[in-house]
Amino acid sequence: MKSTTKYLVALIWVTLFATACNSSVKQDQPVEVKESPVSSKTSQAVSLKDDQLNAIYPYYQHLTAALVEADATEAKVAAAAIELGAKEIPGAGSISSLASKIAATNDIETQRIEFAALSTHFIALLKKAGIGGGELYIAHCPMASNDKGADWVTNSREIKNPYFGESMLTCGTIKETLK
Repeated sequence: MKSTTKYLVALIWVTLFATACNSSVKQDQPVEVKESPVSSKTSQAVSLKDDQLNAIYPYYQHLTAALVEADATEAKVAAAAIELGAKEIPGAGSISSLASKIAATNDIETQRIEFAALSTHFIALLKKAGIGGGELYIAHCPMASNDKGADWVTNSREIKNPYFGESMLTCGTIKETLK
């Protein structure tokens, strides 16, 4: 099992490195995000101004989708990719650390707690770097984090709540649009 995990981490790292270092990729090239529980038919391709963020953004969406579906195993896979990719981004140490905590547990509730903090830092990084094309939305669930509220990034105006999943799937509102 340990060698399988090492192999998976190595494969994710190679994929991230190849994506981030591919000189044929233009900075404003859209990131293709496949249909997932957090996407909808109204979602659009988004390009981020930072190539390294482009490399981890799909994994953030994957993590969000896994939490919506309460799939701790998939959340771990996505978080491991975020952890590795964030290590290469200046100022993203907290994202890497939080992703590591998500990847280290099988408990979906613990993963959701760490996701709230990870999302706060990810949103700050997105705002600093900027959106090259398309739109991203910052959604807010007022009941997450013991009624303190928590945000997440989505590429759709349709609410799919990663903090409560199926039990409160549409709880939340779009509070900001990033363009």
